[in-house]
Amino acid sequence: MKHHAGSLEVICGSMFCGKTEELIRRLRRAVIARQKVQVFKPAIDNRYAGEKVTSHAGMAFDAIPVENVNQILAKLALDTTVVGIDEAQFMSEEIMIVVDDLVERGIRVIVAGLDMDFRGEPFGMMPFLMAKAERVEKLRAICMVCGESASRTQRLVNGKPARYDDPVVIVGASELYEARCRQHHKVPRN
Repeated sequence: MKHHAGSLEVICGSMFCGKTEELIRRLRRAVIARQKVQVFKPAIDNRYAGEKVTSHAGMAFDAIPVENVNQILAKLALDTTVVGIDEAQFMSEEIMIVVDDLVERGIRVIVAGLDMDFRGEPFGMMPFLMAKAERVEKLRAICMVCGESASRTQRLVNGKPARYDDPVVIVGASELYEARCRQHHKVPRN
């Protein structure tokens, strides 16, 4: 089933807030509606399964890993009406061009990714995708320190907060990261 118009939806938040679960939920609904769905993820995200997007809770959906965002257009089937992109914060600036192209073709694009890096700063192209989206949903996790609502991702190195000048991209899960509220999110400088 073809859409009347393309659109962009962004699902964002910290790690462990359910972004990939929400992406998978929307994709499964599209499948039920007999829409042709294709899902893409950056090849750098090899935490669980190479050819699936997988939530921390174990939900999974078939996906095509791409080395660069332009491969999405190259691997797009002609009858695809819904495109999911997971871990979009790892995609290059060209994601804006690719997403615009898909939306102009009448495709519903659903993007999931971290809105902030471990420093608490905007991550990659996510802020730009959020600004251009017809719909943005910012999810919250639970702070691992106090149990309140968490909007930040705390990177840990040997159990201590990572320093501000540490590399921004280190792929990992609960062994390296925790969800934290603003009050308990720490990023030491120097």
